[in-house]
Amino acid sequence: DALYQVTRNDDLLKLKTFEDAEAKVLAIIDGKGKYQGLMGALLVENEQGIKFKIGSGFSDSMRQNPPKIGSIITYKYYNKTKDNKPRFASFLRMREDYQFVIKDQKIN
Repeated sequence: DALYQVTRNDDLLKLKTFEDAEAKVLAIIDGKGKYQGLMGALLVENEQGIKFKIGSGFSDSMRQNPPKIGSIITYKYYNKTKDNKPRFASFLRMREDYQFVIKDQKIN
């Protein structure tokens, strides 16, 4: 019920919705620049068999001790690209209790 105002205010807030999903870690990509010597990104594969990189959402301590290859992570994303890849994928958390199937192969 708030009226439009030209300036920023707390009456109207922008809400950016996102979706989340799980993916299997395929490889750890070395960091560059600020993250040289640490993990820069993860190469992952989602349940649809689509491979892509996730390079944001990680703490510095997680970059020092990245998820193991083969582990399952949850990531968030904002819609999908025309190639059906998650747009602006970002790490959310590790999944110890989750299993999913990639192209009819059971993944632990």
